[in-house]
Amino acid sequence: MRSLAGYLPERPKGRLIVVGAGKASARMAEAVEAAWGPCEGLVITRYGYGRPCQGIEIVEAAHPVPDAAGSEATRRMLDLLRTLGPDDLVLALISGGASALLTAPVEGVGFAEKQAVNSALLASGAPIREMNVVRKHLSRIKGGQLAAAAHPARVHALLISDVPGDDPADIGSGPTVGDTSRPGDALAILGKWNIEVPPSVEDALLDHSGVIDPSDPRLSVTENSIFAAPAQSLAAAAEMAREVGCEVRLLGDALEGEASQLGRDHAELAMAIARDRDPGDAPVLLLSGGELTVTRRGDGIGGPNAEYCLALAIALEGAAGIHAIACDTDGVDGAAEVAGAVIGPNTLTKAREIGVGPYMALALNDAHGFFRAIGDQVVTGPTMTNVNDFRAVLVK
Repeated sequence: MRSLAGYLPERPKGRLIVVGAGKASARMAEAVEAAWGPCEGLVITRYGYGRPCQGIEIVEAAHPVPDAAGSEATRRMLDLLRTLGPDDLVLALISGGASALLTAPVEGVGFAEKQAVNSALLASGAPIREMNVVRKHLSRIKGGQLAAAAHPARVHALLISDVPGDDPADIGSGPTVGDTSRPGDALAILGKWNIEVPPSVEDALLDHSGVIDPSDPRLSVTENSIFAAPAQSLAAAAEMAREVGCEVRLLGDALEGEASQLGRDHAELAMAIARDRDPGDAPVLLLSGGELTVTRRGDGIGGPNAEYCLALAIALEGAAGIHAIACDTDGVDGAAEVAGAVIGPNTLTKAREIGVGPYMALALNDAHGFFRAIGDQVVTGPTMTNVNDFRAVLVK
């Protein structure tokens, strides 16, 4: 987090309050205090992702499905923000995961109902941008509402992007960013993905329009700055690969879609490259990022990086000289405490030797179980950052 210090604004004449949410937010808070000393504030992060801070309170809560700890901490955060005046400054530290960690359901929607909607969205296969539209309209803090609650204080938000396209409105469902969507858009998304909701949720979406329009004067003193993004992780990997003699092909940092389909697509690309290479040619490294989805059909955990790797391995059918890794940079692939997986020419052979079926594992969304059985999971533990998924396919 050495880069964060260069993005800090000037300290205010009045109070300074640090708030934040996301898997990287506690590490960000630690970096703020390394530069500024003890600060007042409250930051919510995922269980296991806390960091020691001198003055900022760190609360750990559940992700990706919210829990009561996140709900209570969000309530206290909003209460804190409402005490500020025009000479005060709010430093908001937002990273991926903030959507689940900042949980304040709109009036008329119970916490258990909000949990159920969130779980259904995660299992539906809906892209993150559409999930966030629903989340914003069922929330009292997303879609610019955190910044509005702090008015008339200035708000300076530092963001770590984990979303395709790096739109600040999509990072953590944009608690400091205005939004032009309407409740009807959220209802349409629920219908599109066949997500049934209780009458209370439908009524709330019909009646509620709490997200803040970008033109709202309460946002006129809010500044949002992205200081870390997925493209940076790919650029760093590309530089390292070139140093050891690889030809690098960047496929994009904002790829979306079904994880298994992209795995098959990348297998076709890798095999086409392999067919065109001569023995003396440099290895080719295919790099990509983005946020893939898994449509849950079975009872597996369904992490998109593991599912991508499993579909890739099946499509490659043991092709010689092709290896791959796919991981979430926060160390958590879907709901699993696993970053991702690695594959190679012997992946399916190893599975056959111990009686593990790759096709059945893919059908049941049990890629994590598959890679655990053959010993090819990537387990990093909490990484304290989150710049989306990282995929590398090496063609030797």
